[in-house]
Amino acid sequence: MGGVTLFLARGAESSAPRLTDIAAQAGVSEATASRVLNGKPGVAPATRRRVVAALDVLGYDRPVRLNQRSAGLVGLVIPELTNPIFPAFAQVIEQVLAGHGYTPVLCTQMPGGSTEDELVEQLEDRGVTGIVFLSGLHADTTADPARYHKLASRRVPFVLVNGYNEHIKACFVSSDDRSAVRMAVRHLADLGHERVGLAVGPTRFVPSRRKTEEFAPAVRSLCGTPPDEAEQSVERTLFTVEGGHAAGAALLDRGCTGIVCGSDLMALGVIRAVRERGLEVPRDVSVIGFDDSPLIAFTDPPLTTVRQPVQAMATAAVGALLEEIGGSPVQRAEFVFQPELVVRGSTARRQG
Repeated sequence: MGGVTLFLARGAESSAPRLTDIAAQAGVSEATASRVLNGKPGVAPATRRRVVAALDVLGYDRPVRLNQRSAGLVGLVIPELTNPIFPAFAQVIEQVLAGHGYTPVLCTQMPGGSTEDELVEQLEDRGVTGIVFLSGLHADTTADPARYHKLASRRVPFVLVNGYNEHIKACFVSSDDRSAVRMAVRHLADLGHERVGLAVGPTRFVPSRRKTEEFAPAVRSLCGTPPDEAEQSVERTLFTVEGGHAAGAALLDRGCTGIVCGSDLMALGVIRAVRERGLEVPRDVSVIGFDDSPLIAFTDPPLTTVRQPVQAMATAAVGALLEEIGGSPVQRAEFVFQPELVVRGSTARRQG
């Protein structure tokens, strides 16, 4: 299916189900998973559906007694899998869909692979019941929103996560990027940092634009930074380790002792740039990431970051999609979720 990755395949090559994997995927205890697999009573219908769907997601054959028709296929279109925040969202969305009896179809945009439009066409060919878009073209202010108008005209329900476009009549679910930047800058200001920089992605993307728009007012009011200096303390680059490395080097040249990043991967790149200069984090430079990706608490040093409320956002996105699939009117608006500052070892009081 081109660039579509399906975590659904079952067949002769499937191995015997591992109870621990199934229980973890379904979000239940091993005892509950065992009761479902053995056809025992005493399990709520929604829980039973989650366990059965977990078999599908993990690629295991269902026991004959459990075979039942899926409520339908739901596509999940994400930009990539290399940034750990996207698999984190995908896992929760898949679990919530499975809990309602739907079978998720995961589509990723690999370099040189299918475009978002091609993936949507393939999903429609498979007769999907609805689609969740995560950080897709709806988040790119230079992209034509007409593709979503056409999708709506074909009566395919969809919901859009992390990226808002006023020209698209749909349900949006977003993290509050402006609040994220302000709380990060406030944390650094409270630690005595006066020269604070921002490493962020291209401003054509809505989350980057919102972070950038909030940064200058935040450092002016919280750090006392002059307006012209505030504008010059922003480096726009790629949402990657390499992008963070380049941005970090430029911000260090400008004397920044605190750096706020648009992603956790960028923060790791900034830390690399700091160490290349013989400096240490957080003794010499404090660094804050964004996302709170899985395993980020185990970096060296553990990364202070702004956590996206993945569970709440994913659950809300699926809930809105299922409401529309069920024929209930869904508000065409953006639902904004508050992030949370998670303080770890990469930030400290400014020395000297």
